[in-house]
Amino acid sequence: MEQELKNGELVPTRRGLLALSPVALFLLLYVVVSLVIGDFYKMPISVALAVSSMWAILIYRGRPLMERIDTYSRAAGNSNILYMIWVFVLAGAFSQLAREIGAVESTVNLIVTIFPAQFILPMLFFASCFISFSIGTSVGTVVALSPLATNMATVTGGETAMFIGAVLGGAFFGDNLSFISDTTIAATRSQYCDMADKFKANLWIAVPAAIVTLVFYLCHSGIGGETIEIGADMPVDPLLLLPYIVVIIAAIMGINVTIVLTAGIAVAATIGAAGGINIIDLASSMGAGIDSMGQLIIITLLASGMLGIIKAAGGINYLLGLLTRRVGGPRGAQAIIAVLTALVNLCTANNTVAIITVGSIARSIATRFGIDRRKTASLLDSTSCVVQCLIPYGAQTLLATSLAGISPAAPFPYLYYAWALAAMIALSIIFRFPRRLNQPAKSTETPLNSSF
Repeated sequence: MEQELKNGELVPTRRGLLALSPVALFLLLYVVVSLVIGDFYKMPISVALAVSSMWAILIYRGRPLMERIDTYSRAAGNSNILYMIWVFVLAGAFSQLAREIGAVESTVNLIVTIFPAQFILPMLFFASCFISFSIGTSVGTVVALSPLATNMATVTGGETAMFIGAVLGGAFFGDNLSFISDTTIAATRSQYCDMADKFKANLWIAVPAAIVTLVFYLCHSGIGGETIEIGADMPVDPLLLLPYIVVIIAAIMGINVTIVLTAGIAVAATIGAAGGINIIDLASSMGAGIDSMGQLIIITLLASGMLGIIKAAGGINYLLGLLTRRVGGPRGAQAIIAVLTALVNLCTANNTVAIITVGSIARSIATRFGIDRRKTASLLDSTSCVVQCLIPYGAQTLLATSLAGISPAAPFPYLYYAWALAAMIALSIIFRFPRRLNQPAKSTETPLNSSF
């Protein structure tokens, strides 16, 4: 049996399944093995990715070995991946430098002074939602809040993974809704709809999920219900808050995240030097922070290379062809769009790439079955954010857990917002809400390029 795509390309079933097998092998080695032994710290994710990468190169037949390795290397070293690595390097330097001068400790002390312990977790989730919506990037939100969340968990006696889960959930809330998010831009342009219309459609899915999550955090006594006693041993120096204030304000202004982090480093280094810290000690601290990103960078390169091989071998095209043949009525069509997006995101570990890949096929399905383009854009964006939040090898999770010093799988049980959003997506498909979208809107947007 062969699966036929809209562009006429045929991907044999056997070859398609074989092309996707590296993802299955990785999930088996990392997730299944970790579940069996009951410890996600025992199986290093880098080893699972390395073995899966070797398998991907091995099964990519019909080409010389060096050509296969070159395909892998080009995927691992493309400009988007290298840009992400620059973000990792700067984030590591800023995080360690802020800790060295006492900025993290002072900021956390201020927060636990203002908020009762039981309200710190919902406050963190709300702050993450607000910042991510303002700056339009989940990565920038993770960079700004993960170090603070880690220290807040330590001070309050909470579970670090739960605090990081709150940051990740809030980060994807904004990534999904923000007008300046790359996922929003990709989803709206691929479906030829206006951003404001997609935003209104998305509110019915994202906001209820966020409210449920916030209420859960308000009712959850994960801190143990204890009151934090604030005293002289928890000093707050307003000057030390400046690096984080600069980072958050600059991010909200929409400045590029690399410039934001560089500004944060400059401010932190200036404060440290003015406080009497030797310039060599400051440099050593930054170096230690960069070194701490080493494993994260290796994981990113391995995952990107492996996924590049999968795409080149026809795995993504096979998925698209397989599922588009199973479309039924309007509800089934919406479900297929969501499943397609989820599976492609699982294989690419990038929600924007997943939206771009599925966009044109989703538009064809929507046109055929009379699905409003605003609803289709909302499904693409929301589903990709759910999967990107849940996978342990996504850039956001890897960065957050690296900054927190925990396993990439540790936050998984605490990603309440992602599961709430997934439930709202399912309900919106089953009950076809919002109802006003049952009448398709006129096109007001045009695609950025033909790749959509």
